[in-house]
Amino acid sequence: MGHHLHEQGHDAGGGVPDWLPPALMLLAASAAYLLLVRRARHRNPVLGWSRWRTGWFLGGILLLGVALLPPVAPLAHEDFRGHMVQHLLIGMYVPLALVLAAPVTLLLRTLPASRGRRLTAVLHSPPARVISHPAVGLALSAGSLVVLYFTPLYNAITADPAAHWLLHAHFLLAGCLFAHAIAGPDPAPARPGVRARLVYLGLAVAAHAAISQLMYGGFWADIHAPIDQVRGGAEIMYYGGDLAELLLAAALVTTWRPERRGGVGRSRAGRSTAGRSTAGRSTAGRGAGRGVVPARNVSGGS
Repeated sequence: MGHHLHEQGHDAGGGVPDWLPPALMLLAASAAYLLLVRRARHRNPVLGWSRWRTGWFLGGILLLGVALLPPVAPLAHEDFRGHMVQHLLIGMYVPLALVLAAPVTLLLRTLPASRGRRLTAVLHSPPARVISHPAVGLALSAGSLVVLYFTPLYNAITADPAAHWLLHAHFLLAGCLFAHAIAGPDPAPARPGVRARLVYLGLAVAAHAAISQLMYGGFWADIHAPIDQVRGGAEIMYYGGDLAELLLAAALVTTWRPERRGGVGRSRAGRSTAGRSTAGRSTAGRGAGRGVVPARNVSGGS
């Protein structure tokens, strides 16, 4: 309640509504994405850019606006159930939509070749490989909930506006990392196979279920809120988290292409046989007199 009164005072004294800065940031993010889409279509009209990707991004921005603007944002400061709705939107639903928009792929299509190579090198660097692993996203998203709700951290953060915004940023970034590692269409060199990703997704489901049940039963939770609000927030986490993880699993299934592995193998085989075909052509003159036909030429050209 003190946090809410502080925000009301800031609104009245400063003359700038609290919802205006996040609204402007959301509009700027939407404009930047649409500008990149326009550039991508201009540079390659044939390839273009998927309207579905654009729709996912704008949908994610819309959900983020719902979470950060009235009436959800003021409610989150007064009612723990409102906080949990805000947490689920920012930490699970918005990241899935933004990740499915493939912003890195869009950026690679619009950057000059030299900058694109630099970005690709960064994506293949050891730190990026570590950060993009599902275990890291799982620890940052689900693991941080234990620290937040079972220590005095939640009560301290909600009393500090700046810390509360940092919490939002953490939820959003951690959720994006996990969604990207599980089902993101953007490049991820360190992404494990589908079975491993399903295991990590199952661990996330189990972690959310265990945390919400402990909160509902009042075991070790350190949340300064009425019992009915805590139980209501736990139910929102339980059912809302399950739905978000089902959507993430559906995204994993729809973006998984089993034939890609074979396609990569065939392309590698094609490159290797193409090299041998070149050597075969250089010796074809000598082999033709002996009736030797470089068989690799046939396979390399198919």
